[in-house]
Amino acid sequence: MNKETLTDQSRNATRAFVLVPWLKTAEYDARKKGQILRSQEARLAEAVGLTAAIHLSIVGTSIVQISSIRPATLIGEGKVTELKGLFEELEVELVIVDGHLSPVQQRNLEKAWGLKILDRTGIILEIFGERANTREGSLQVELAHLNYQKSRLVRSWTHLERQRGGFGFLGGPGETQIEADRRVIQERIVKIEKQLETVKRTRELHRKTRREVPYPIVALVGYTNAGKSTLFNRLTNAEVFAENLLFATLDPTMRAVTLPSGRKIILSDTVGFISDLPTHLIAAFRATLEEVLEAEVIVHVRDASHEQNDIQKTDVEGVLSSLGLLGEKTIGPPRPLIEVMNKIDIMPDTQREAALNTASREPMTVTASALTGEGVNELLKLIDDHVAAKGLPISITLDAEEGEALAWIYDHGQVRSRKVGEGGVTQLELTLPEADLGRFEKKFPLLFARAGLPIKAAD
Repeated sequence: MNKETLTDQSRNATRAFVLVPWLKTAEYDARKKGQILRSQEARLAEAVGLTAAIHLSIVGTSIVQISSIRPATLIGEGKVTELKGLFEELEVELVIVDGHLSPVQQRNLEKAWGLKILDRTGIILEIFGERANTREGSLQVELAHLNYQKSRLVRSWTHLERQRGGFGFLGGPGETQIEADRRVIQERIVKIEKQLETVKRTRELHRKTRREVPYPIVALVGYTNAGKSTLFNRLTNAEVFAENLLFATLDPTMRAVTLPSGRKIILSDTVGFISDLPTHLIAAFRATLEEVLEAEVIVHVRDASHEQNDIQKTDVEGVLSSLGLLGEKTIGPPRPLIEVMNKIDIMPDTQREAALNTASREPMTVTASALTGEGVNELLKLIDDHVAAKGLPISITLDAEEGEALAWIYDHGQVRSRKVGEGGVTQLELTLPEADLGRFEKKFPLLFARAGLPIKAAD
């Protein structure tokens, strides 16, 4: 995005006010449940980040202390009246409420303030809608949006059309009939679900093709804005959209990467995780994390400079556990999880030193800066070690004329040692991924038998 475009956007951007409701008993309730709670300031900073991600003009912010949740308006009548005067003074056009509003609460507040309101779910849907580039991503956004809209049935998001050329709701309210009744919305939902099934079958064919390559998949995961896409670009020399914005990446992006040993992997960049994401939204975007389910190694990228990165880590691990990738309910074999303490280039010296000391004691942790490239070689080496470790150790002897087999082994396996004897006979010590055993047996049956490998049906 060039500077001229940014200037135009800033000039025409909707004037937004960010409001964070804070229940006075929240900290006590969290301690009682043994939970770690984000601070008020951290919640406000994240809400501002969400708002900035769709280039709204933030004209004010406030943390509103509430003693109890009001069913009709969330906050008390006195505060509703006080804020109305503030919004008029600041000429606010849109209020972002960092919480989940019921349809009744949203309708009452909009009526009281005479303004459009987006709650946390609404703003995240807006961001996802702007970031979705693939067919599946767009369908997933629309499906989540319709499910959210079904209980509200009000004209929404049209305030954004002026600044985004009619984006609003995937092309404008007319195309998707936001104002239609529940029956029409349900018909659209059914149609999208059928389209998604077709898209998912196509993705499965693509995954099947990749399995036949075959290269191990290494997935980058992490809290939104942790630097995954910047690290992805650094490792792959790609140009994936990477800005200091929340949810800069929505659709999975995959590229081949050559490790220090010469072995190749497929690196996958995924959508950033975030706390307090609505259940129906997690379900709708589960497909964007499908590549993680097939990963042999998971790389958790953390923003080590963030004051509450430990809480962000807990959120990410919670999502991974719900996907069956961590914890007691792990699906399939356990996957190595590497932690990258990113953004050490912007950390104060004392904090940076503490991160380096932590990484030196933790064999699965590296410190890095995706921006400068510091620590990236150590990360690649660690990935290399764990990709190789998942293979089967093999000793094999090749005759001089078996050059094709030698080339295949170097492409698919991790050669640990090679000795060439008389007559060009080569003795290899290598590690071969179990997924390749069947392919090796099918392509070189005599050599397979000579190596005394366990029989495995070819994929």
